Amino acid sequence: MRRFSFFNSKLCLLVPSLFLVIAFQGRAQDQEASKPAQNEGPRYTEKVPSRGGQGKVYLGREIAKVMGHQGLSWLERPEREEEEATNDVVENMGLEADDVVADIGAGSGYFTFRIAPRVPEGKVLAVDIQPEMLDYLNDKKKRMGVSNVETLLGDVDDTRLPENTVDAVLLVDAYHEFSHPWEMMRSIYKGLKPGGRVILLEYRAEDPAVQIKPLHKMTEQQAILEMKAAGLKHVETREFLPIQHFMVFTKPE
Repeated sequence: MRRFSFFNSKLCLLVPSLFLVIAFQGRAQDQEASKPAQNEGPRYTEKVPSRGGQGKVYLGREIAKVMGHQGLSWLERPEREEEEATNDVVENMGLEADDVVADIGAGSGYFTFRIAPRVPEGKVLAVDIQPEMLDYLNDKKKRMGVSNVETLLGDVDDTRLPENTVDAVLLVDAYHEFSHPWEMMRSIYKGLKPGGRVILLEYRAEDPAVQIKPLHKMTEQQAILEMKAAGLKHVETREFLPIQHFMVFTKPE
């Protein structure tokens, strides 16, 4: 009888403890399950491709097809300055002499080699996913004798910018073609120094007078939505360009 009483008293002590352990494990599992998945970006959806579109949709916007290296002559057209006030773009970037600037989707280097003289103590990283574009850039660099331009081969989902090294990023009429916009902007976010800026130029979709294919234009509202999804804060939009938005975003300090 004593043995049974002793065993029974032990059981009375053990059972509540056992319930506490099970309850704690259950709560821990619930808390773990409620955590957001690491590195999980926004989801993309698919649709029947529009003319000039990829059929891939991000936050309500169909992504445009990429212009290949065959479009070099269009990027370097003589009338581009008159049409797009490209010198004013560089002037409004507010660059310091020692800034590190990334020209994403650098293409022919049209802006790369206009920025380089503005950062004589810094450098310009010309990033593109097409090796043909970078070959053209490197040849141009040699011909011009420019020493502060470096080319960087990116991927469709990664700019491969060194982490926390870039003061300013320039994206000129390229972002709307990114097949993985969230991943690309997150890699840009990582590459920026705290307080670093993204300068985004896109043709104004709000203006029907802008004679650019619809999928190659963006509204200011859509751009702000997509940059916010990547963690960037909208600072201002300057409307001094003839047909493009000049939008400034920052990485929080």
